[in-house]
Amino acid sequence: MTSHDTVANGAGTAPAGAMMPGFGNHFSTEAIPGALPIGQNSPQRTPFGLFAEQLSGTAFTAPRTENRRAWLYRLRPSANHPPFERYAGAPHLQSSPFDAANASPNRMRWNPLPLPEAATDFVDGMVTYGGTGDVATGDGVAIHLYAANRSMADRVFMNADGELLIVPEVGGLRIVTEMGVLIVEPLQIALVPRGLRFRVELCEPTARGYVLENYGAAFRLPDLGPIGSNGLANPRDFETPSAAFEDRDVSTELIQKFQGGLWATQLDYSPLDVVAWHGNLAPCAYDLRRFNTINTVSFDHPDPSIFTVLTSPSHTSGTANSDFVIFPPRWMVAEHTFRPPWFHRNVMSEFMGLIHGSYDAKADGFAPGGASLHNQMNGHGPDRATYEKAIVDDLTPHRISDTMAFMFETRLVIRPSRFAVETPLVHLDYDDCWAGFVKPEAFR
Repeated sequence: MTSHDTVANGAGTAPAGAMMPGFGNHFSTEAIPGALPIGQNSPQRTPFGLFAEQLSGTAFTAPRTENRRAWLYRLRPSANHPPFERYAGAPHLQSSPFDAANASPNRMRWNPLPLPEAATDFVDGMVTYGGTGDVATGDGVAIHLYAANRSMADRVFMNADGELLIVPEVGGLRIVTEMGVLIVEPLQIALVPRGLRFRVELCEPTARGYVLENYGAAFRLPDLGPIGSNGLANPRDFETPSAAFEDRDVSTELIQKFQGGLWATQLDYSPLDVVAWHGNLAPCAYDLRRFNTINTVSFDHPDPSIFTVLTSPSHTSGTANSDFVIFPPRWMVAEHTFRPPWFHRNVMSEFMGLIHGSYDAKADGFAPGGASLHNQMNGHGPDRATYEKAIVDDLTPHRISDTMAFMFETRLVIRPSRFAVETPLVHLDYDDCWAGFVKPEAFR
């Protein structure tokens, strides 16, 4: 039994952008020299007798700029498995339709998930807070949090329903995929394509974080428009793995999420056995600290869309199925301006999380590992303490340095799960942070 973590062609983690259409990126990597066929994807006999298999992330006939696929050359075809049976674990993981609790206009906020006491890995530690759309029609998202205290041992997970955006908040993760290994720590993210098999190992005793499950169009970088050719997330900073495979004849549980349900089967080998691959569909990692923040140098608070890292477009131009937006460290220099986020109502629904530090629009109550939900067209913004401080602040340039908040945003209403509504982690007094505002003295 052998695990081959050596990297092909003397390279480290490959430079990225492979998952982003429109950049012409195509990657080739082999863990054993000569494993990749040259000039033909599926020759009659592949090098070393490997099995050629295509992983398609889009329809075969999708436009070239949108088409995503990778050719995998592996020890065994992925079709080699017994029937799946329903999996009884992960009791709080669910998918659309989200109809266990009513869609609510009420603003919601939660304390962080407690770390588990019983042995719990990434799959069993995922808890669904809500979602929208329909997994059956490939529209919308699901939002999960995870808390784990053990690595996945001799088990592998795949999600047939959507790609997974993983945002660690506590503890690093070693994500071992069919196409290689990603290591992500807090302040970094990982994006795992739909259908790719992977195992999550903990780099520390415990781990906690957030997961956005995207049913819709695959994530890509937003267009920059008048910003120009540089700014926000740079495609060169997305890292894809080099080929690394496991040749292990060991009993392995394969769990898949399919149409909202969990199914499992037992293999007598590790399915993470891809010796070489090439294509433009691959898992990737990105360090949020490399984000090039754009901000005003004159007046007014810019729209939060200027902080978009990744976007999943919808059929309505300019309106996303989902956006991943961050609020990183940055300089605040706007003059004659209310600098925190203003009070607002909009068509997008916002699920927020906090990875590190504090968020500048809330004085307290929003903790790292916690979350909040503000559904579309319902008013929100700074709490009273933040507002009263901001209107009298001396507007000298200052740096917001101790922070990394983010937002999962969608054009659809996010329906909370039953867990999210009934858990004692929910703040029953969240509305109170906007209490006590009075009309201006001139109008009393």
